[in-house]
Parts: sequence; C-alpha cells; structure tokens
Amino acid sequence: MGKLMAVLIVAVVVALCLADRARSDASDHRYKVGDAVPLYANKVGPFHNPSETYRYFDLPFCIPAHLKEKKEALGEVLNGDRLVSAPYKLDFQRDKESEVICQKKLTREEVAQFRTAVVKDYYFQMYYDDLPIWGFIGKVDKEGKDPSEYKYFLYKHIHFDIAYNKDRVIEINVRTDPDALVDLTEDKEVDVEFMYTVKWKETATPFEKRMDKYSQSSSLPHHLEIHWFSIINSCVTVLLLTGFLATILMRVLKNDFVKYAHDEESAEDQEETGWKYIHGDVFRYPKYKSLFSAALGSGTQLFTLTVFIFILALVGVFYPYNRGALFTALVVIYALTSGIAGYTATSFYCQLEGSNWVRNLLLTGCLFCGPLFLTFCFLNTVAIAYTATAALPFGTIVVIVLIWTLVTSPLLVLGGIAGKNSKAEFQAPCRTTKYPREIPPLPWYRGTIPQMAMAGFLPFSAIYIELYYIFASVWGHRIYTIYSILFIVFIILLIVTAFITVALTYFQLAAEDHEWWLRSFLCGGSTGLFIYAYCLYYYYARSDMSGFMQTSFFFGYMACICYGFFLMLGTVGFRAALLFVRHIYRSIKCD
Repeated sequence: MGKLMAVLIVAVVVALCLADRARSDASDHRYKVGDAVPLYANKVGPFHNPSETYRYFDLPFCIPAHLKEKKEALGEVLNGDRLVSAPYKLDFQRDKESEVICQKKLTREEVAQFRTAVVKDYYFQMYYDDLPIWGFIGKVDKEGKDPSEYKYFLYKHIHFDIAYNKDRVIEINVRTDPDALVDLTEDKEVDVEFMYTVKWKETATPFEKRMDKYSQSSSLPHHLEIHWFSIINSCVTVLLLTGFLATILMRVLKNDFVKYAHDEESAEDQEETGWKYIHGDVFRYPKYKSLFSAALGSGTQLFTLTVFIFILALVGVFYPYNRGALFTALVVIYALTSGIAGYTATSFYCQLEGSNWVRNLLLTGCLFCGPLFLTFCFLNTVAIAYTATAALPFGTIVVIVLIWTLVTSPLLVLGGIAGKNSKAEFQAPCRTTKYPREIPPLPWYRGTIPQMAMAGFLPFSAIYIELYYIFASVWGHRIYTIYSILFIVFIILLIVTAFITVALTYFQLAAEDHEWWLRSFLCGGSTGLFIYAYCLYYYYARSDMSGFMQTSFFFGYMACICYGFFLMLGTVGFRAALLFVRHIYRSIKCD
C-alpha cells in the first residue's frame, strides 16, 4: 500500500510539473519562416536582490498596443513570474536592423525612475519560446571619483542573436549597444527612440539539447572538483566518526555487558552503576507527549517530502528554468503527505498512552504550517507594500487555502484516525518504575545547549561546502543541477546525524541521566540552527543583498526552511537513539 501511494504521488507531481512545460503558446515549438514566436517580458529588479522583482512595465518602457498577460501555473506565480507580451517582434528567421519600437518623451519623473533603476543595477528577464534571456537596463559611468560626478545611462538599442535548427529555435542571446545610450544624469525631460536588432543564424545543435547550456555552468570542471572535494571531505568525516563511534561504543558496550553479567552472577545485591542503573526510568514517557509526538509526525512528513523531491530531481523534472516546477512539487507533495504526519503523530501519541488524540492531531497540523503561514502573511504584506511580484494575487492565496482545506486537512485527519486505530504498543524492553530516580549533578558540558552545539557541528561540517552553491542558486542567479551529488551529501548528513545522536545518548545514559527523549530530538535537529547561523554569514560576507524587503524575505523564509530541517533531522536523531536504547536494554537482564 505504501509503495503504491509513493508511485501515485510521484506520478501526480511529474504530470503537474510537465503540464507547466506543455503550456507554452506553441506547444510543439515548431515554426515556419515568418511565424510569430512568443516573446514574454517577465520582470525587472535589482541584480543583487533576487526576491525584489517588479513587473516589466512598472518601468516606463514602450507598452505594446495589445498587452497580453500569460496564464501562469501555481508554481510560476509562487516563483514571482508575471509574464506579459513584450514590445519586440522576433518573427522566425526574419532579420531586423535598428527597428524602432517607439519614440517617447520621458518626463522628469520617468527619468528619475530609470535613473534609480540604473543605480540599483536593475536587470530584465524575458522568455523567448520558453528560453530565458536577461540583460541590464543601463550602466553607471564612474569616471569621476566623487559620486556626485557619476553619470547614468539607459540602453536604448537591444541586439537579439538567435540560433535555429530547421524549424526550431535553439538559442537566444541578448546584448546591448554600448554606443546607443540615453543620459539620465540630470532631472530633465529626455527624448528616447527605443530600437532593436535581430540576427538569425543556423546551428547544428539538436532541439533536445537546447537547455544544456544553462546547466553547464554548475558542471564546469573546477566546480565539479569543488563538489567532489566536498563529498570526499564529508565521506572522510563520516568514516572517521562512524569508525570512532563504532569502535568506542562496541568496546564500551561489550565491557558493560560483561560487567553486568558478572555482577548478576557474583552479587545480586550489589549496587548498579551506569546506564543499567536507570533501566527503570529510561523508558519513562517524556513530558509534553502531545508536542513531542506532533514534532515527530511533522518531521517524518518533511523527511518524506525531501525524499520525493530528490526522486523528482534525479529523474530530471527540475531542469533549468522549468518555471515554478519546484514550487508546484513542494505544495502538492506536502499536501499529499500530510496523512503520514497524522498517522505517525497519533500512532506514537497513543503508544505513549496519550488520551486527547484530537488535540494532538490539531497540533501536528499547525506545528510547521502555523509558523510558515505567519511568516508568509508578514512577507506578503511587505511585498504588497513594495508592489513586488513576490506578492501573491488573491486568487493564488485562495487556491492554496483550498488545497489546505480540501486535501491537506482531510488526509491529516484520515492519517490520524488510522494511527489511533493501529493499536501499536511501545514495546519497552524494561518495566518503568513508579517514581523517577533523581538525576545526579552533571558538569556544564553535559547540559542540553553544549550537547546541541556538539551534535550540530559535525553534520553541518559535512554539508557546509555544498550549502554555498545551494544558497547561490536559491538566493542568487547561479544554476544548481548536480542533484546526484546533493543526494549523496543528504545521505551523509542523515548518517552523521544518526551516529552523533546515538553517541551523545549513550554518554547521557552512562551519566545516569534518563531524560534522553527530548535531548535526542534537540541534538538531532540542532544542525538546523547551524544552517541558520550560516545564513547570517552568507548574507553579510558572501552576498550583496540589501534593503528591507530582500533582508526580511531572506531571513524570514530561511527561518522556516531551517525550522523544517530542525524537525526533520530531530526526527532522524530520535529514531536512531530509540533503536539504540531499545537494543542495549534488550541485551541485558532487567527486572
């Protein structure tokens, strides 16, 4: 049943993502000489602030006589795409030389608007036959040392170089004429004649490989070397850690088993020490059972979501500039996997002898979605205030609410009912005593926060090299396509998280501290806190992002992503620790 569900989820998401691909105006991408090829202007914005984008015609460019808005899929809208028909006419295999779009007198306000855009390094993005193209709208001449002497220019002549193979468009490049400039330095009315030139040339590149050039940047030899160095570094970390921990734990545990077996034979009344001493408390259910179970349910769902996203990435669904495919997949898979969260949380809650499973189910539904919704409301309000394309239209918000109401919530409830009726038992190998033992005084480094710092550092060190490329792709203009390497790094992350949590749990039990449940979850999830700390470093040291909107988007959405990592890796850490604790207490005789 589980395998069938997994196949259905992948099939649905692939169909939805490929539907975006098929909805091009010319779905077969074949043209005859002189045919109109769809060209859409998408957005403009500061180059260093990828979230701060605006509609193309928010700047006073020449507006075509018949402005047509392209219908967009959910993922495209979430991605901030707002495609409208561009003023340029690039008919198939028709060369044009200095074609005039329009002559326009820019008012002082429009000159100031363009000048502000040039100062902020505005770029434009368009799609020609579904191929992305970019260019800058102007340049700053900094010959004078003093900023008051800088000159600001607008490009008024764009050159399109297009390659074709038989009846298909293969490649398009845009360049601006460095000699055709409009001076925007002074606040005065300016006459502008916007022009464009089109040159066509034949190429032997097949249509199937036309997107390859966009993914090649992340596969260049020097980039691949860095990625492989990252993997080798991570693998060495894993081997050293697992080898060290396995050796230590096996030797220590072997000695423990021998010692406890000898103690049982020699002196029944001898006082026990170490982790066996607390066998009557180690399976005592944690405080806040409902919250703990909800966190496990949400973490399991996010883990499942991540695995499905990797499957789709590895089969090639997320090719470069498949507009919004990733966002579509995230929304749909999250909705379809909510039953897993409901089942896991309620089943575990009932195993812990919890009584109010309905409240537990509500908590599970809100634990991740609640903070995400509040963050979205705040950031969407900021985007509306900026009139940015990141502000979601009312219709899209209604669609997301309907998905949550009609798909996510019912599946969550069904999963919860199935979990409640599963009648699974906790299967503790030792009976729990009526009253808990007092935990002996422990040194400061055995506290929760120092242990979390130790637990989070090693998994983070295994992934931090790859993090830069992911950040540069999500919060910049790089393209990330080496999903196989990313998947290997993800596996390494899971292994290191599980091993370090098991080790710290053992040392905690050996110190006769039996409150390991929540600690193992916090230690496993602490890598999420390290990733958020890396966000601070990336923002101030590795990026040129600025402004309130971009800053709030970066730290707001990264907080949600890191919180998701915390829940997911916390679940992995706890599950590994639970397996280990059950194993060692099964191996000894305990009353």
